[in-house]
Amino acid sequence: MDLESFKSNPRTTYLAQEYERLLNAKNEAEAMLADADMRELAESEIATLAPQLEALWTQMTETAEVAKQEEEAPKAMILEIQGGAGGDESSLFAAELALMYQNYAEQRNWGWSKLDESLSDVGGYKDVSFEVKGKGCYEALKFETGVHRVQRIPETEKNGRVHTSTVTVSVMPIRAKTNVTIPMSDLEFETSRSGGAGGQNVNKVETAVRVIHKPTGIAIRCTIERSQLKNKERALEMLQAKLDQIAQEEDDKKHASEKKSQVGTGDRSEKIRTYNFPQDRVTDHRIRESWHGLPKIMLGNIDPIVTSLQNFTGEFGDAGEE
Repeated sequence: MDLESFKSNPRTTYLAQEYERLLNAKNEAEAMLADADMRELAESEIATLAPQLEALWTQMTETAEVAKQEEEAPKAMILEIQGGAGGDESSLFAAELALMYQNYAEQRNWGWSKLDESLSDVGGYKDVSFEVKGKGCYEALKFETGVHRVQRIPETEKNGRVHTSTVTVSVMPIRAKTNVTIPMSDLEFETSRSGGAGGQNVNKVETAVRVIHKPTGIAIRCTIERSQLKNKERALEMLQAKLDQIAQEEDDKKHASEKKSQVGTGDRSEKIRTYNFPQDRVTDHRIRESWHGLPKIMLGNIDPIVTSLQNFTGEFGDAGEE
């Protein structure tokens, strides 16, 4: 970057003005070098100004880079939650995790909207997807991708035995710049009626949209909007996020040896966390850290977990058993 770029950047304007002032002073000192009587004073002035100019340039460069990263950071994401092993208990916990993330999003003043859902017979989620919008949402939740394990005694358990169930969470950023281009010829669209409670026309008009990406077989369904066009746009947005994430995961695997010290964010099959209700404990297996107060955590108070994952600098461990 040049000085004019720094002057036009609101984050670096003041620094650029100071840099320009010192640069003019240095140029004036250099002009005095030809004067034998003033040379020593000029050299002293230049020796003082040079490191100040260098430090200011470094500060401007770093500030501008941070601003660029913040501007390019995803400000929206898709959060998918799918029931896994454990049947009804898994679907119920999927619903509890969804509420936990929703409460956390509300605490952070992020936008939260449900895109699609598939309910189980007991009222839990077989799978559900949400769009989350807000500054820092992806940076906060990107480490949630993976298998979440719950250990507790189900209400229907007569013998008091602890059951283990799993739920899979996927977090996919919606980026301004995409990694994958999707030709329209690769897509197939289906429309249907949106079910569930709503207005008079909710089951009379085909507003729900399902888009199938033929090369991968990935199918996305969106029902949240009232118009077919809006649901189509949302479904394509979700598909783009999913394909971009898959491409990113493949790239990460190629460079896995370079990322040993980083917390993984892409392996959906990796067991990352256990919620042990009898012992009132949540354990993240990647950083080998635990937190107590499970009821409070399930209400959305996950900031300590989010912060620990963001600040983790040690060598990333295997998921392992608790």
